[in-house]
Order: sequence, then structure tokens, then C-alpha cells
Amino acid sequence: MRGTKALGQAGKQGGGSGWALTSKSRLTSSRFSFSPASLIVGSCFFFLAGFFLSSSLLSLDIGSGVRFSGGLDFRRKLEAEERVYEPLPHGDTGDDSFTAVPSQVLSWKPRALYFPNFATKKQCESIIKMAKSGLKPSTLALRKGETTESTQGIRTSSGMFISASEDKYGVLAFIEEKIARATSLPRSHGEAFNVLRYEVGQRYNSHYDAFSPSEYGPQKSQRVASFLLYLSDVEKGGETMFPFENGLNMDGNYDFRECIGLKVKPQQGDGLLFYSLLPNGTIDPTSLHGSCPVIRGQKWVATKWIRDQIQDD
Repeated sequence: MRGTKALGQAGKQGGGSGWALTSKSRLTSSRFSFSPASLIVGSCFFFLAGFFLSSSLLSLDIGSGVRFSGGLDFRRKLEAEERVYEPLPHGDTGDDSFTAVPSQVLSWKPRALYFPNFATKKQCESIIKMAKSGLKPSTLALRKGETTESTQGIRTSSGMFISASEDKYGVLAFIEEKIARATSLPRSHGEAFNVLRYEVGQRYNSHYDAFSPSEYGPQKSQRVASFLLYLSDVEKGGETMFPFENGLNMDGNYDFRECIGLKVKPQQGDGLLFYSLLPNGTIDPTSLHGSCPVIRGQKWVATKWIRDQIQDD
């Protein structure tokens, strides 16, 4: 085993810090003494190795499964880009192309989703122009025992109803089609748009969009969801609020005029969808909502109420 002996001696003569290969083909330490220079180099090596190893481990996304930045995730992204998706054969009422409407889940109690840039500035201004001349003081659906006089101050905006068939430019029809795809609720189930204007100090106290038969009497159909399209920015105030979000403030002491809870600031062109009914068809108690007072500027919004049955245009 001359080769083995020579390697061992070379390790010895090289300063005593080497590793010798023995006749049994294993590494053995010939001496545990290190020069200052080798200590510095070795420390730097192990520091850098540890840094890169820890960075790699930190890039693992444990919560969403195995995800490795720069590795597996990047490879999957490349594979996804290379794959060509073709629309499937569709039914008579289906689409022949893919549709993507970006959204953010704001809450699960109530179910509320936010749709940025749902409509263009030009579309929003067109709807405002159509509605301006027909604005009247907003009204309320009265419960048993209520009168117009007893409910004054609850809803102080101005508004009007307009259907897509009245819009010769087709803007409202386009928005309705997009709402149907965003909600997966048929366009035929929507009421006419209720376009509203809130000026400084005007508000809408917290309320439900669905009608409880015990309070409003028997209903031919029920409101399932509401889609709010913000037609203007608001300098200050005017947020849409959900005071009972996630079960908060439901101890019986809530003042329906208070502007608290989850708040959504109006921004021109953005949409807000929330469901008034739970999946079992009963009214969601956390869907209580209202419009905070406008403090500065004006608030324009187009509301589309969607019901569980087909509506007349």
C-alpha cells in the first residue's frame, strides 16, 4: 500500500492539519492543530455555507405546500407558461373563452369581495351623467309600524333607478354582464341599477338588504347579494361599513348610526360584492352594513341588488 503511505506522509508534512487516507479507505485526523490563517478561512467558509443554507430554508413556504423560490416554484412557473389551455366545449348558455376578474376576499363573515378597477373612469362618468337629471330623495322599504316621518334621517342620499335597456350606449349592459361573471349569478336575477349620490353630511344608517318576512311580510323573492360600483372617489368619509363583521358588536348595544367595523373606502371604478344570505338561504346577521357620512367631496355609487328569482327588466 505504498500509495496509502505516501498520502499519509504528505498529510503529515503539510503542516499537520490534513486528513490521511488509511489502508482501510477511511479518513482519519492526523492532528487537531490549526494555523490562524486556516481558522479564518475555515470560519468564513462555514459562515457563508450556513447563510446560503438558511436562506434556502427560509424560502420554503410550509403553509401552502412545498414551494422553493428559485427552484421547484420557478420550474412549475415555466411549465405553466409552456402549457397552452384551450376552452372546453360549453353548453348553450356558456362562454367560449376564459374570464378572469381580479378580486380580494375582504371577509368571510359576511362574505365580501373587493374588485379593483372593475369599471373605467369613462364608464363611471357615463353612468353619473345618465343619472344626474333623474335624482330624487332616496326612500326606504318600511317595516311594520314604520312611517316616512318616523324613518327620516336614516337614508339621506339622492338616487334614481335605471335599467340597462334605458342606456343607449350599452355601458350598463356591459357592467351587468361583468357582474354576472364575477358573482356567478345570472344577469336576469338583477334589479335595475340604483344610482345614488351622497353629499357632505349624507349617510345611510346600518341596515340589511335582505327582507325578513317577520318584519316586512311575505316576500315573492329575496335579495341574495349586493354589488356596489363606486362611480367616484370621495375625499373624506363615505366608507361602506360592516359593523358586525366576524361577529363583532353583536351584543345588542350597537347604535345603528355608528360608523364602525370593517370599512371600505370608495374609489372610482372599484366594485364591492357582499352576500346577504348564507349558503342555507337564511339571512346572514353579519351582512348588516351602512354608508358612513361624507365629510368632504361627493360619493356616487351604482348598486345592483341580485335576487334568487328572475326579475323583470
